[in-house]
Amino acid sequence: MSDTFTVALIQMRCAPDAASNLAKAEAAIAEAAKQGAQIVCLPELFLGPYFCQKEDTATFDMAEPIPGPSSDRLAAAAKKAGVVVVGSIFEKRMPGVYHNTATVYDTDGTLLGLYRKMHIPDDPLYYEKYYFTPGDLGWKVFDTKRGKVGTLVCWDQWYPEAARLTALQGAEVIFYPTAIGWHPKEKAEYGEAQSSAWETSMRAHSIANGTFVAAANRIGYEPPPDGDPKGGLEFWGGSFVSDPFGRMLKKASHDREEIVIVSCSRKLMEDVRRNWPFFRDRRIDAYGGIVRRVVD
Repeated sequence: MSDTFTVALIQMRCAPDAASNLAKAEAAIAEAAKQGAQIVCLPELFLGPYFCQKEDTATFDMAEPIPGPSSDRLAAAAKKAGVVVVGSIFEKRMPGVYHNTATVYDTDGTLLGLYRKMHIPDDPLYYEKYYFTPGDLGWKVFDTKRGKVGTLVCWDQWYPEAARLTALQGAEVIFYPTAIGWHPKEKAEYGEAQSSAWETSMRAHSIANGTFVAAANRIGYEPPPDGDPKGGLEFWGGSFVSDPFGRMLKKASHDREEIVIVSCSRKLMEDVRRNWPFFRDRRIDAYGGIVRRVVD
């Protein structure tokens, strides 16, 4: 296998209808492949606006099985472009059980498997606990034809345990399909600190685990259900790839649709881990408390 693999992050604005978003994603996958990408990641729940701003039983009608119409289209796009694709789908597992699910397709369109989002938030305008059952597949790494791909999703990005357990399975890159943004009322006071913390958290995962991290976010203002012009969410983009030193290799803007393409070196991973042998020095005999809610 080559020393390098090339990843692409699709940073996009999500239209109200799934058909437009799926067509845009297919075109972006093809364009990324044309620019040399080998592994392409889409944002979280890219098929429509971020629907978790409100709780509405009718929204469950948007969910679909996997395999299903959208996953079949992503599989076909992966095969046509000859790239690995990381998708994100609102999965209907059975009536009453739904997941926020990452899908991974190999270069021949084969669905290698699923990762179901493990950490589910419940914050103002992020009412995900209403919609998503927590994942039950554990931490996943997929041995694709282009590399060992780890997948986590959005809120998972704040948890070092998730990144560590994914890295321990051999992930060469951890992808985070993401939908995160500012509350317009808070942006002036907290906006810079919030986006910086988001970025810093994942760059720290790169360092602690000696691996590449890649976060694909959406952009654009999406209004709230009640129409309040000061409400809603402004998704901050900023999709990026960081290396095993935590260095920012490339970062997208906060407000434009872009394809972020970065070449990643396996040799760099090896060199960093030899000189910073965090895995060697882990005290696995002393970490029992981590599985307790509170150590008291």
